[in-house]
Amino acid sequence: MNSHGSDRKAGTLLLLVVSNLLFCRNVHPLPICPGGNCQMPLQELFDRVIMLSHYVYLLSADMFIELDKQYAQDHEFIAKAISDCPTSSLATPEGKEEAQQVPPEVLLNLILSLVHSWNDPLFQLVTEVDGIHEASDAIISRAKEIGEQNKRLLEGIEKILGQAYPAAKGNEFYSVWSQFPSLQGVDEESRDLAIYNKIRCLRRDSHKVDNYLKLLRCRIVHNNNC
Repeated sequence: MNSHGSDRKAGTLLLLVVSNLLFCRNVHPLPICPGGNCQMPLQELFDRVIMLSHYVYLLSADMFIELDKQYAQDHEFIAKAISDCPTSSLATPEGKEEAQQVPPEVLLNLILSLVHSWNDPLFQLVTEVDGIHEASDAIISRAKEIGEQNKRLLEGIEKILGQAYPAAKGNEFYSVWSQFPSLQGVDEESRDLAIYNKIRCLRRDSHKVDNYLKLLRCRIVHNNNC
């Protein structure tokens, strides 16, 4: 195996270890509004939301790794997996340089759209994953946890937008999940493919949200001095 492959494998293993450690020890990010009090400096609000977004990303990545292990040797199954994600209809920047060109209030609304668009699919995912006979308890428990934490993340991003750019609230664009219809009555392979792709897309989008929020904290709170 080349050094690039070794590094990637090591990174995946580290991600799995960290996620399992946090989840098994029941380590959760700080509440967005402790005691119902949301009157806090913008920097502290950003810090709390970013801790939560990173936690969601770790859980989604871990869930995908767990599911991917079941199909790693099934090359025919992997080849059939859909390459695109429904949220691809949202014009989100690719990479740091592109994100730097987007006005902060616009990028915040894009983040809000990404997180909001996952609410219903995450609710469905819990039931769908529970229906897979091969699904481990780890996958099922993480699906439930992500669904709960995504609601908190949405609340936190809304509060950042309301505090930093109150005039920009309400300009988000929610994507339509036309590629993920109900899985009732479909054959087992089609169901498994749809769930596999949904979790893959969740990992991709949660990683984007986490990176965008860290970039915005640098731009808004630290005036790009980071």
